[in-house]
Amino acid sequence: MHETVTLSHTASLARLGHALSDETRARVLLALREAPAFPSDLADALGVSRQKLSNHLSCLRGCGLVEGVKEGRNTWYRLSDPHLAGALSDLVQLVLVVDPDCCSGEECTCA
Repeated sequence: MHETVTLSHTASLARLGHALSDETRARVLLALREAPAFPSDLADALGVSRQKLSNHLSCLRGCGLVEGVKEGRNTWYRLSDPHLAGALSDLVQLVLVVDPDCCSGEECTCA
């Protein structure tokens, strides 16, 4: 059994940033913002393999952003904190003007 750790605001934001840095994880969070779901349904809705989705759910659980709820032999997933749905809704309303030469690909070149 893993120890539960409560993170500072800065560390929590860093975890959220890490989760959102991957398009599939961001799509999972946005889907779960709408409603809890079983992994197979999420994989089908997002058009990813079940193995890939499982890896992303594991990351999101580790970051403390989603939680699995056992239901018989199955597990469904939901956002771990109700405030997260509102935060994600606020974030998707952002309009950013970006430098196309910055943060392209995997590495940020802005520094």
